[in-house]
Amino acid sequence: MRFRTALFDLDGTLIDHFSAIHRCHVHAMRQLGLPEPTLAQVRDAVGGGLETAIARLAGPENVAALLPLFIAHWDATNLEDVQLLAGANELLAKLNTAGVCCAVLTNKRGRAAREVCAHLGLTPQLAGVFGANDTPWIKPEPEFTRHALTTLGSEAATACLVGDSPYDLAAAKNSSVEFFGVTTGTHSATELRAAGAHNIYPNLSALSPLLLA
Repeated sequence: MRFRTALFDLDGTLIDHFSAIHRCHVHAMRQLGLPEPTLAQVRDAVGGGLETAIARLAGPENVAALLPLFIAHWDATNLEDVQLLAGANELLAKLNTAGVCCAVLTNKRGRAAREVCAHLGLTPQLAGVFGANDTPWIKPEPEFTRHALTTLGSEAATACLVGDSPYDLAAAKNSSVEFFGVTTGTHSATELRAAGAHNIYPNLSALSPLLLA
């Protein structure tokens, strides 16, 4: 087995949660009378953490006011329409059977990430779920990835990171972890390639044989 540890991004990699994310941004901005973003605008804004997404959509000056409105609506509605992406459950199961340590490394808030993983039945297959606010760091800061690897008892040399965005690619590069990109989330193969990615796949099912080789 080439890898002993596989870190997975969450949104756009293992799950599709964009409808809920969009709904909560719309709800929060509506409360302040701000222009409501489209789904495409929200998809373009996410990846760097919730505060960064709000700043991109509504301006840094509105983050403090919008953040609690978003979180309140999120807590009430976020599980209504979240879905596993095709091949996610199967890949995690196969990796676990092969003895690979699997975990989530996401810029979604840690509590929210663990909630949705439990809701979708992923928790038993994950050795850890590391998210924003769990540590002082988020992707692509190398300390965040190193913290996850240290907690898991893993080493960068035998780890990989699977994600859908340049944030994931940068996190892998900054921590000397091999990166595999999937185009089921926010960025196309062309965009990931332009950011420096080399191993890019249309979905987890296409990536699965390589991780299990």
